[in-house]
Amino acid sequence: MGKHPKSVDTLLLNRIQTNGPGWVFSPADFSDLGSRTAVATALKRHKAAGAIRQLGRGLYDVPRTHAKMGQLWPELEAITGAVKRRDSVRLQPTGAYAANLLGLSDQVPMRVFFLTDGPKRKIKVGKLEITFKRTTPRNMATCDRISGLVIQALRWLGKREVDKITLQRLRRTLDDKAKRQILDDLRYAPVWIAEALRRVAAPDSAE
Repeated sequence: MGKHPKSVDTLLLNRIQTNGPGWVFSPADFSDLGSRTAVATALKRHKAAGAIRQLGRGLYDVPRTHAKMGQLWPELEAITGAVKRRDSVRLQPTGAYAANLLGLSDQVPMRVFFLTDGPKRKIKVGKLEITFKRTTPRNMATCDRISGLVIQALRWLGKREVDKITLQRLRRTLDDKAKRQILDDLRYAPVWIAEALRRVAAPDSAE
């Protein structure tokens, strides 16, 4: 026997309030509370009441509010987290965003790219545009590992830009565990990146 729509509404609101401002979610985050119709009805009601905001098709958030700036857009990590939960996919940061996460670039891109084993799509939230590019199993083999992030960052920088200073910065940033992980995953990197990563993971006395 399914739950009464009113009880679904209450349970859904409780979950929204528990996670609080900044939480990004989809109807899939409430699939345990009742039918799709009941969840959709509850979301529609809370959207109309202003408790939640629709970001795009199937994505919502609990708006964060700044005293002077008003409602803020959600963090990128919150958006991608909701997409991963909703679509049961993996996401690998790439491009300028990967380099920024590693401190190799000060650029904070408004167009962010992820490799994925899920469908190709784009999401626009405010001025931020997120592109998910379906790729090969080989490119996803290092997903959710520091080696994947480093490989994608260096790929974006390009061979000419990956100089001694860049490698030294990486060596200072990565701990011993991360360096061991990189050495284990060299087979997934292009030849020139694998050579660079060997230098990054080498003992401090080596150059």
